[in-house]
Amino acid sequence: MPVIAVLALDGVPGHQLTAPGVAFGSAARHHPHVGYEVRYCAGPGFRTTGGPAPFRLDTRWGLEGLEDADTVLVPGHDGFRADPPPGVAEALRAAAARGSRIGAIGTGTFTLAATGLLDGRRAATGRRYAAELAGRHPRITVDPEGSVTEAAPFHSAAGVLGGVDLCLRLITLDHGDPVAVETERQVFLELHERGEPAGPTRAAHQPGPAGSRLGPTLRWLEAHLDSPLTLNDLADHAGLTVRGLTRRFRTETGLPPLQYLLRARIQLAQRLLERGDEPVERIAARTGLGTPANLRHHFQHHTGTSPRTYRTAFRSLVSTLTWADGRPGDPAQSAPTDSPAVDRPDLPG
Repeated sequence: MPVIAVLALDGVPGHQLTAPGVAFGSAARHHPHVGYEVRYCAGPGFRTTGGPAPFRLDTRWGLEGLEDADTVLVPGHDGFRADPPPGVAEALRAAAARGSRIGAIGTGTFTLAATGLLDGRRAATGRRYAAELAGRHPRITVDPEGSVTEAAPFHSAAGVLGGVDLCLRLITLDHGDPVAVETERQVFLELHERGEPAGPTRAAHQPGPAGSRLGPTLRWLEAHLDSPLTLNDLADHAGLTVRGLTRRFRTETGLPPLQYLLRARIQLAQRLLERGDEPVERIAARTGLGTPANLRHHFQHHTGTSPRTYRTAFRSLVSTLTWADGRPGDPAQSAPTDSPAVDRPDLPG
């Protein structure tokens, strides 16, 4: 099982520290073939997370926890402008030499940059710190937008939502877009349930285990959701009888074939509602649900809300959770602090 070591240095924003557990844990919970061990490692001098609601970290791991990690994540922390605490730079260089992936979140990029590992590469940090990172480390090409930046084996991103985008990028590299997209939805809905009024729920379907006989058929099904698929179509593709297909679907997905197909269509409708502005008529056609009335009926049944309400609620949630990215006019722009701008009391964490 891949090990994700999260390095906790003193004053790390709580939401940056917990986000990897939320993202990688969600990927594993909702996809039987996905597994991660998230290991929290207290760095030298670690006492507590940053404000506004600091908490202590009880872990048996220190820097030695990085030694066999497949991925090391370095969140932001207080005093990021100073030299890394004793042993941290050496531990990061050793991890890179072993072939580990290393990801930096927010001002954690300053710590990774101090090792020299990012020289000659692209990197990102929070927008309000981009110019400073470029000034301190002129050999690094800094992404001014704070987007997830990959310079393999190094990855970096702004600290918004605790680096969730960076974690999702790593999940994409490990398991592909479908797992990452579903994980993103799960993470946002978990945050919604924790910090917002009750809202729309997801319609999930579970893919078969890696290497299952149904794998090719499930991928084919996903690519042809707009077609009028029948049980016989699915059975023919899988090389099974209808009875055999039904038995295998129940075993590997927990659902009969047509129920799985319907949930896959609802899930596609959710993605289209989240990512674009297509009208319901177009979404109904693209998902194979036919008419807007049919889409609304099944969407309401599986998610508890209408397509229009779902789109509005999801976008409102995303806007609420990402406003602290230091955009012009945001309160974060004027906050004079040595901690990342996203360390706000109204962000999850």
